[in-house]
Amino acid sequence: MITVDNITALREQVRQARLNGRRIAFVPTMGNLHAGHMSLIATARQHADFVVASIFVNPLQFGPNEDLDSYPRTLAADQDKLAAAGCALLFTPTDALMYPNGMDNHCLVHVPEVSEGLCGGSRPGHFDGVATVVTKLFNMVQPDLAVFGEKDYQQLTVIRKMVSELNIPVQIIGAPIVRDSDGLALSSRNGYLDAAQRKTAPALHGCLQQSVARIRSGRRDYAALLQQAAQELTEAGMQPDYLELREADSLQPANADSRRLVMLAAAFLGNTRLIDNIEFDVQP
Repeated sequence: MITVDNITALREQVRQARLNGRRIAFVPTMGNLHAGHMSLIATARQHADFVVASIFVNPLQFGPNEDLDSYPRTLAADQDKLAAAGCALLFTPTDALMYPNGMDNHCLVHVPEVSEGLCGGSRPGHFDGVATVVTKLFNMVQPDLAVFGEKDYQQLTVIRKMVSELNIPVQIIGAPIVRDSDGLALSSRNGYLDAAQRKTAPALHGCLQQSVARIRSGRRDYAALLQQAAQELTEAGMQPDYLELREADSLQPANADSRRLVMLAAAFLGNTRLIDNIEFDVQP
């Protein structure tokens, strides 16, 4: 695997791969890689034969009092994992490369509607930062396809809408959530949990599973069901940020006629914010 930190070298490597008839896949990350990230690389390799990854802790998507400064940076270990997984090229830009004139007056990409509420409501400006940096990375790498994890469901929806409406020629592929044996969705932020919190954390997925089972069994009193789920999370020792039922494609609030649904949740366990979701269908 080759590691580059500038756009000229990046584009030259991609150009050579294209000249050799390679199909280019891209997996953007913030580093501190785990098995979930490796599943994205594996998915990319299923759809292309030259995989580019990036590691960039994007300051534009962090709000005040969030964990930008403490976010784990583990480049050497990440490089080893990516090389072992079959990644061909790693791009490691700096803040100065991505935002040479600073961030205060930087052009922003805003994706309306799907970026509102949920994590967008809890983290104002977050998805403007995500959409902006992904647009910049797409322009730098110019891949044929890009892979994003379904754990960040709203993010994936934002990127799909952005690519569609801005006519960006990149195929977006969602990769299933990778979970630990007890159901906890893998996340770089799981490392913030102490031993007791780690035992509690699977309650988030368990709560979603129980709620989805209730809907599949026929319950349609969604407001009451979500209130019950929030209470169960609280009793498990977590502080709910949001628990919502949305239409899977549009992220509009679910109603009695909705058929493809996604239940999404975010909750604090101590100071650590965990997210999860389950996508499912309901019968008329």
